[in-house]
Amino acid sequence: MAGLVRRIINTPKAPKAIGPYNQAIAVGNTLYLSGQIGIDPTTSKLLNGIEAQTTQTLKNIGAILETQNIDYSNVVKTTVLLADIADYGVVNQIYEKFFTSNYPARAAYQAAALPAGALVEIESIAILGELVNETLPKA
Repeated sequence: MAGLVRRIINTPKAPKAIGPYNQAIAVGNTLYLSGQIGIDPTTSKLLNGIEAQTTQTLKNIGAILETQNIDYSNVVKTTVLLADIADYGVVNQIYEKFFTSNYPARAAYQAAALPAGALVEIESIAILGELVNETLPKA
């Protein structure tokens, strides 16, 4: 009996992992992305400020998605970790520029501290392949 294949995904277009983990793992038609922070992959430096970090974090997610020929529309779940929950509104404004419709399910939390002193970290789950969106009527 053959088991599911576990594919390890890493790309130089996103920051290298800063711990013992991979950027993403694909199992079946599901892609699990590790938490991304606002590190510029060309300089390996954490950007300054919540706006710059959020934008770079989402670009890093996009770079990982691209390795599987998918984009933000394939993301079905995100978890947003914030150093300060007061940044929630600013993060949402930037988030909406990347996730423009059919928003993924999401949770957001304030964390006591994030890796490398980051202000925001976002982890994601995406589906590989074409998705058909269906909105159920409200009850």
